[in-house]
Amino acid sequence: MIPAIVSYAIHLIASAILLGIFFVIYTKITPFDELALIHAGKGAAALSFGGALIGFSLTLGSAIVHNATLVEVLMWAVAAMIVQIIVYAVASRLMHTVRTEIEAGNVAMGGFMGSVSLVAGIVNAACLS
Repeated sequence: MIPAIVSYAIHLIASAILLGIFFVIYTKITPFDELALIHAGKGAAALSFGGALIGFSLTLGSAIVHNATLVEVLMWAVAAMIVQIIVYAVASRLMHTVRTEIEAGNVAMGGFMGSVSLVAGIVNAACLS
């Protein structure tokens, strides 16, 4: 029982750190300040950023379930971060007005971008199984 608790704690702490790293990197690479927009009540930013966080966490969860070592989980987590960033870059390039619409609080655009991130996370997680 103790080894299982230790393993759980290690994975939980590692996941929290990885989510924090993803949080920092993602908010630095996007052209707007998600936190400021969320604090200002812009639901579009919350939907877009929330989708990215959930999409990343889906792959992170799959990596934990399907890999034997923490090192493997860390490698897949880095890959998941890269995928989420690439997906954001491609989607925002294709949808030229993402920045202005999310900053303006366009919930439809935020929901769309969040959904794109979720889809990427689901497919990415499935690829690990």
